[in-house]
Amino acid sequence: MPGIRLTSEQSEAANALLEHIRNRLKEMSGGDERLHFSLRRRIYVRLSYDERGNPMQRKKLKDRKWKEQRGKCAKCGCDLPVSGAELDRTDAVLGYTPENTTLLCHECHRKQQEERGFT
Repeated sequence: MPGIRLTSEQSEAANALLEHIRNRLKEMSGGDERLHFSLRRRIYVRLSYDERGNPMQRKKLKDRKWKEQRGKCAKCGCDLPVSGAELDRTDAVLGYTPENTTLLCHECHRKQQEERGFT
């Protein structure tokens, strides 16, 4: 299930916030492109963690789901690969939690995303 569609006012406010952040990053970096890149990357990664959790959290969740599902894809029931199984969120807004995720093989995850209109 996708998030809500922003109103035009909400989109404008988000765009204004983004522009403020961009300007602030330029100020903070003082023209140093490497510093600007590093600051921007830090913000990007931290916001990504806010949505998805960090890599270690997702790895632990994958391990848990692997055990719960006995190494089988939640959709087709095939044996999951040792490496490359993919977590699928039922509702992206709810994040990567045990209750909101299943572990799928790549093919089933791709099909699931197509069915939801994400590809």
